Amino acid sequence: MTATATATTADEVLAELAALEDPKIKAVNERHGDDHAVNLGKLRAVAKKLKTQQDLARDLWATGDTAARLVALLICRPKAFERDELNAMLREARAPKVHDWLVNYVVKKSPHSEDLRLAWSADPDPVVASAGWALTSERVIKEPDTLDLPGLLDVIEAQMKEAPDRLQWAMNQCLAMIGIEHSAYRARALAIGERLEVLKDYPTPPNCTSPFAPSWINEMVSRQVSK
Repeated sequence: MTATATATTADEVLAELAALEDPKIKAVNERHGDDHAVNLGKLRAVAKKLKTQQDLARDLWATGDTAARLVALLICRPKAFERDELNAMLREARAPKVHDWLVNYVVKKSPHSEDLRLAWSADPDPVVASAGWALTSERVIKEPDTLDLPGLLDVIEAQMKEAPDRLQWAMNQCLAMIGIEHSAYRARALAIGERLEVLKDYPTPPNCTSPFAPSWINEMVSRQVSK
């Protein structure tokens, strides 16, 4: 008889992640609001070894540990989550990296993404609303036909300046995507960015694109023209 392989448990993954913790990594992450101490390359290697395991992903998420949740998002089946489950997960995901990966790696691939985009965009919690705006930016690029782009610009113009940081960042990204992808609204997007000056002084490393919307738009459009 052939022995049956023992399934990996959440506790085993937690122990493996704990062995990979690096205080220097944690210090860097804490400056960005994250609390995990595992190099993301090593964390991805753990997930690659585990492959897709939806039950384990749920168990890892339930631990509440940030590194474990990041692994969970890499090994899950995005389409296996119900709408209410994703909604609850987003509201629990207060660490920025978990929030970002949940939206980009899972919710964007879910059949519930549009329903959640609409619900989250109008949510009074600015962190939840930022997820809705991130999904809207995706729609601006890939499926803009049924979006009210002038209406989005109206909301951005009225609310972005005073929005909390993470919501402001997501709205600013949407502004930039409208300006980059839709020439008919580019002048207005540039004008809004110039007037509001959101992220104008954001420190940007050499050879990186500034998140200041007018700079971002002009840089990406110039790249499109030069192709």
